Amino acid sequence: METIIKLMTERNEHLLKFKEITEKELISFAEGNFDNLEAFYQARETLLDLVRSIDGMISQRAGAINPKDPAISDECRRAVIESMDLKNQIVTEILSQDLQILATIEKAKSGIIKELKTVQATRKAFKSYQSKGPSSTVNEEV
Repeated sequence: METIIKLMTERNEHLLKFKEITEKELISFAEGNFDNLEAFYQARETLLDLVRSIDGMISQRAGAINPKDPAISDECRRAVIESMDLKNQIVTEILSQDLQILATIEKAKSGIIKELKTVQATRKAFKSYQSKGPSSTVNEEV
């Protein structure tokens, strides 16, 4: 059971790291800096792969344990419940951050679309003011 608790603790540490990375990038995104977007998503995906791997190990080990086994101490049960509660709290915070990231990206995207429409309107107006007749040339024979 101690192995499961250690794995759960390790999983929560990776989830906290995931949350920290997201917090840092959220600040950067809010400032309009999306230069690190690809590296950010790659780092998150790497951490998620680790979490999935640890979850697999937890499931494998937990499958071999009878949860009603009297040999499992109340302290171990409490540690598992606390770890699960912490995981749920971290995941909820990560989901909130992800919603903030999506809103920030959507806002930036809307700004870019508005800017493109302004540029198109300006080009259209500029072209309409250009002379459409034959260009005037000086008659050199005069």
